[in-house]
Amino acid sequence: MEKVQPVRGTHDLLPDEARRHRHVAETARLIAGRYGFDGVATPIFEFVDVFARTVGETSDIVSKEMYVFTDRGGETLALRPEGTAGVVRALISNGLTQSLPFKAFYYGPMFRYERPQKGRLRQFHQIGVELIGPATPLADVEVITAGADILEALGLLDRVLLHLNTLGDAESRTAYRAALVEYFTAHKDKLSEDSLARLEKNPLRILDSKDEGDKALVAGAPLFGQYLTQAAQDFFGAVTEGLSAAGIAYKHDPLLVRGLDYYCHTAFEFVTTDLGAQGTVLAGGRYDGLVEQMGGPSTPGVGWAAGVERLAMLANDPAAAARPIALVPMGEAAEKAAVPLARALRRAGLSLDVGFSGTMKKRLARANKINAQFAIILGEDELAAGQAQWRDLDAGTQVAVALDALVGHARAAVSA
Repeated sequence: MEKVQPVRGTHDLLPDEARRHRHVAETARLIAGRYGFDGVATPIFEFVDVFARTVGETSDIVSKEMYVFTDRGGETLALRPEGTAGVVRALISNGLTQSLPFKAFYYGPMFRYERPQKGRLRQFHQIGVELIGPATPLADVEVITAGADILEALGLLDRVLLHLNTLGDAESRTAYRAALVEYFTAHKDKLSEDSLARLEKNPLRILDSKDEGDKALVAGAPLFGQYLTQAAQDFFGAVTEGLSAAGIAYKHDPLLVRGLDYYCHTAFEFVTTDLGAQGTVLAGGRYDGLVEQMGGPSTPGVGWAAGVERLAMLANDPAAAARPIALVPMGEAAEKAAVPLARALRRAGLSLDVGFSGTMKKRLARANKINAQFAIILGEDELAAGQAQWRDLDAGTQVAVALDALVGHARAAVSA
């Protein structure tokens, strides 16, 4: 039988890496909670239209990367490639558009069929926040600041730079779209096949193209800033003013765009140079048309998402876990007595590892391997005397402690 392997593009989170993932997710949840973002969890799969309508049928995610399948009932479903669509669908499905603002924090696995590379897997994890309801620039500042504070708590803020742009309002986008169509139509013979399709449906997507020939054309394309209305300029000015007031440095990046029509005004990415070409660690923007496009009422929204794998690679090491106590019962009677004793110690808030088998030497060797600070040795002689041997593994000292005083002794020793 061949050795069983994980599916390409998937990855086992073993204890050390799982601890780093948990550190990222829990840190983000804590900081987001200070901003009033409550945790939500949506299904891992949805009807395929949830993503086709929101991520965009011409996007690489939908056309090339989404995992789509038909279930036994004949429904066409998709594993979620990102988090925003599910959160907005939940907002509409549960009638939450009547009680805005809606502030959501999420964490969980996403799925895209793409070429695996450093920090990018076919099953990956994201954290994200969505602020749905407010149309004010202050909401954009709030969301971006929350992202900055999470990155700072992870020790990353001084290793990233906020790239910021405006996508304008509907009037600005209409004018810019027309200018792009005119420009790229004059160069149709040089466009890639994918960008030719985008030219008809979504010309802004050409600006995101990874094709080298497309990139050369994009370098000479009109810039969005030339087509902004005064209202759009004022909105962007209020966002930049708010970020400056919050002490968050940024770089205006006129080539930073979002291709779908429901995106507007603020687009942003926190970018690092520590991961090579794949430098974006947190990205988002304003999406005032998304809720309406999904069948809800016209409702503004802004949010971001960040890849946990990338953050875990870059973040500071999480605080070390509390060193456990090793419980070493020797003999059948001691093993029976160890069951209630172990539960009492754990219910007292102590981390405990029970040595199940082997000689005393082997069990103490395991205690050292798991970096236990203390060991409780319980044998027939100790039971008969109503005691246990308490061993300080660092100091190499040992004392007898009455069984009925053991929990208090352990708590005092661990907190000393």
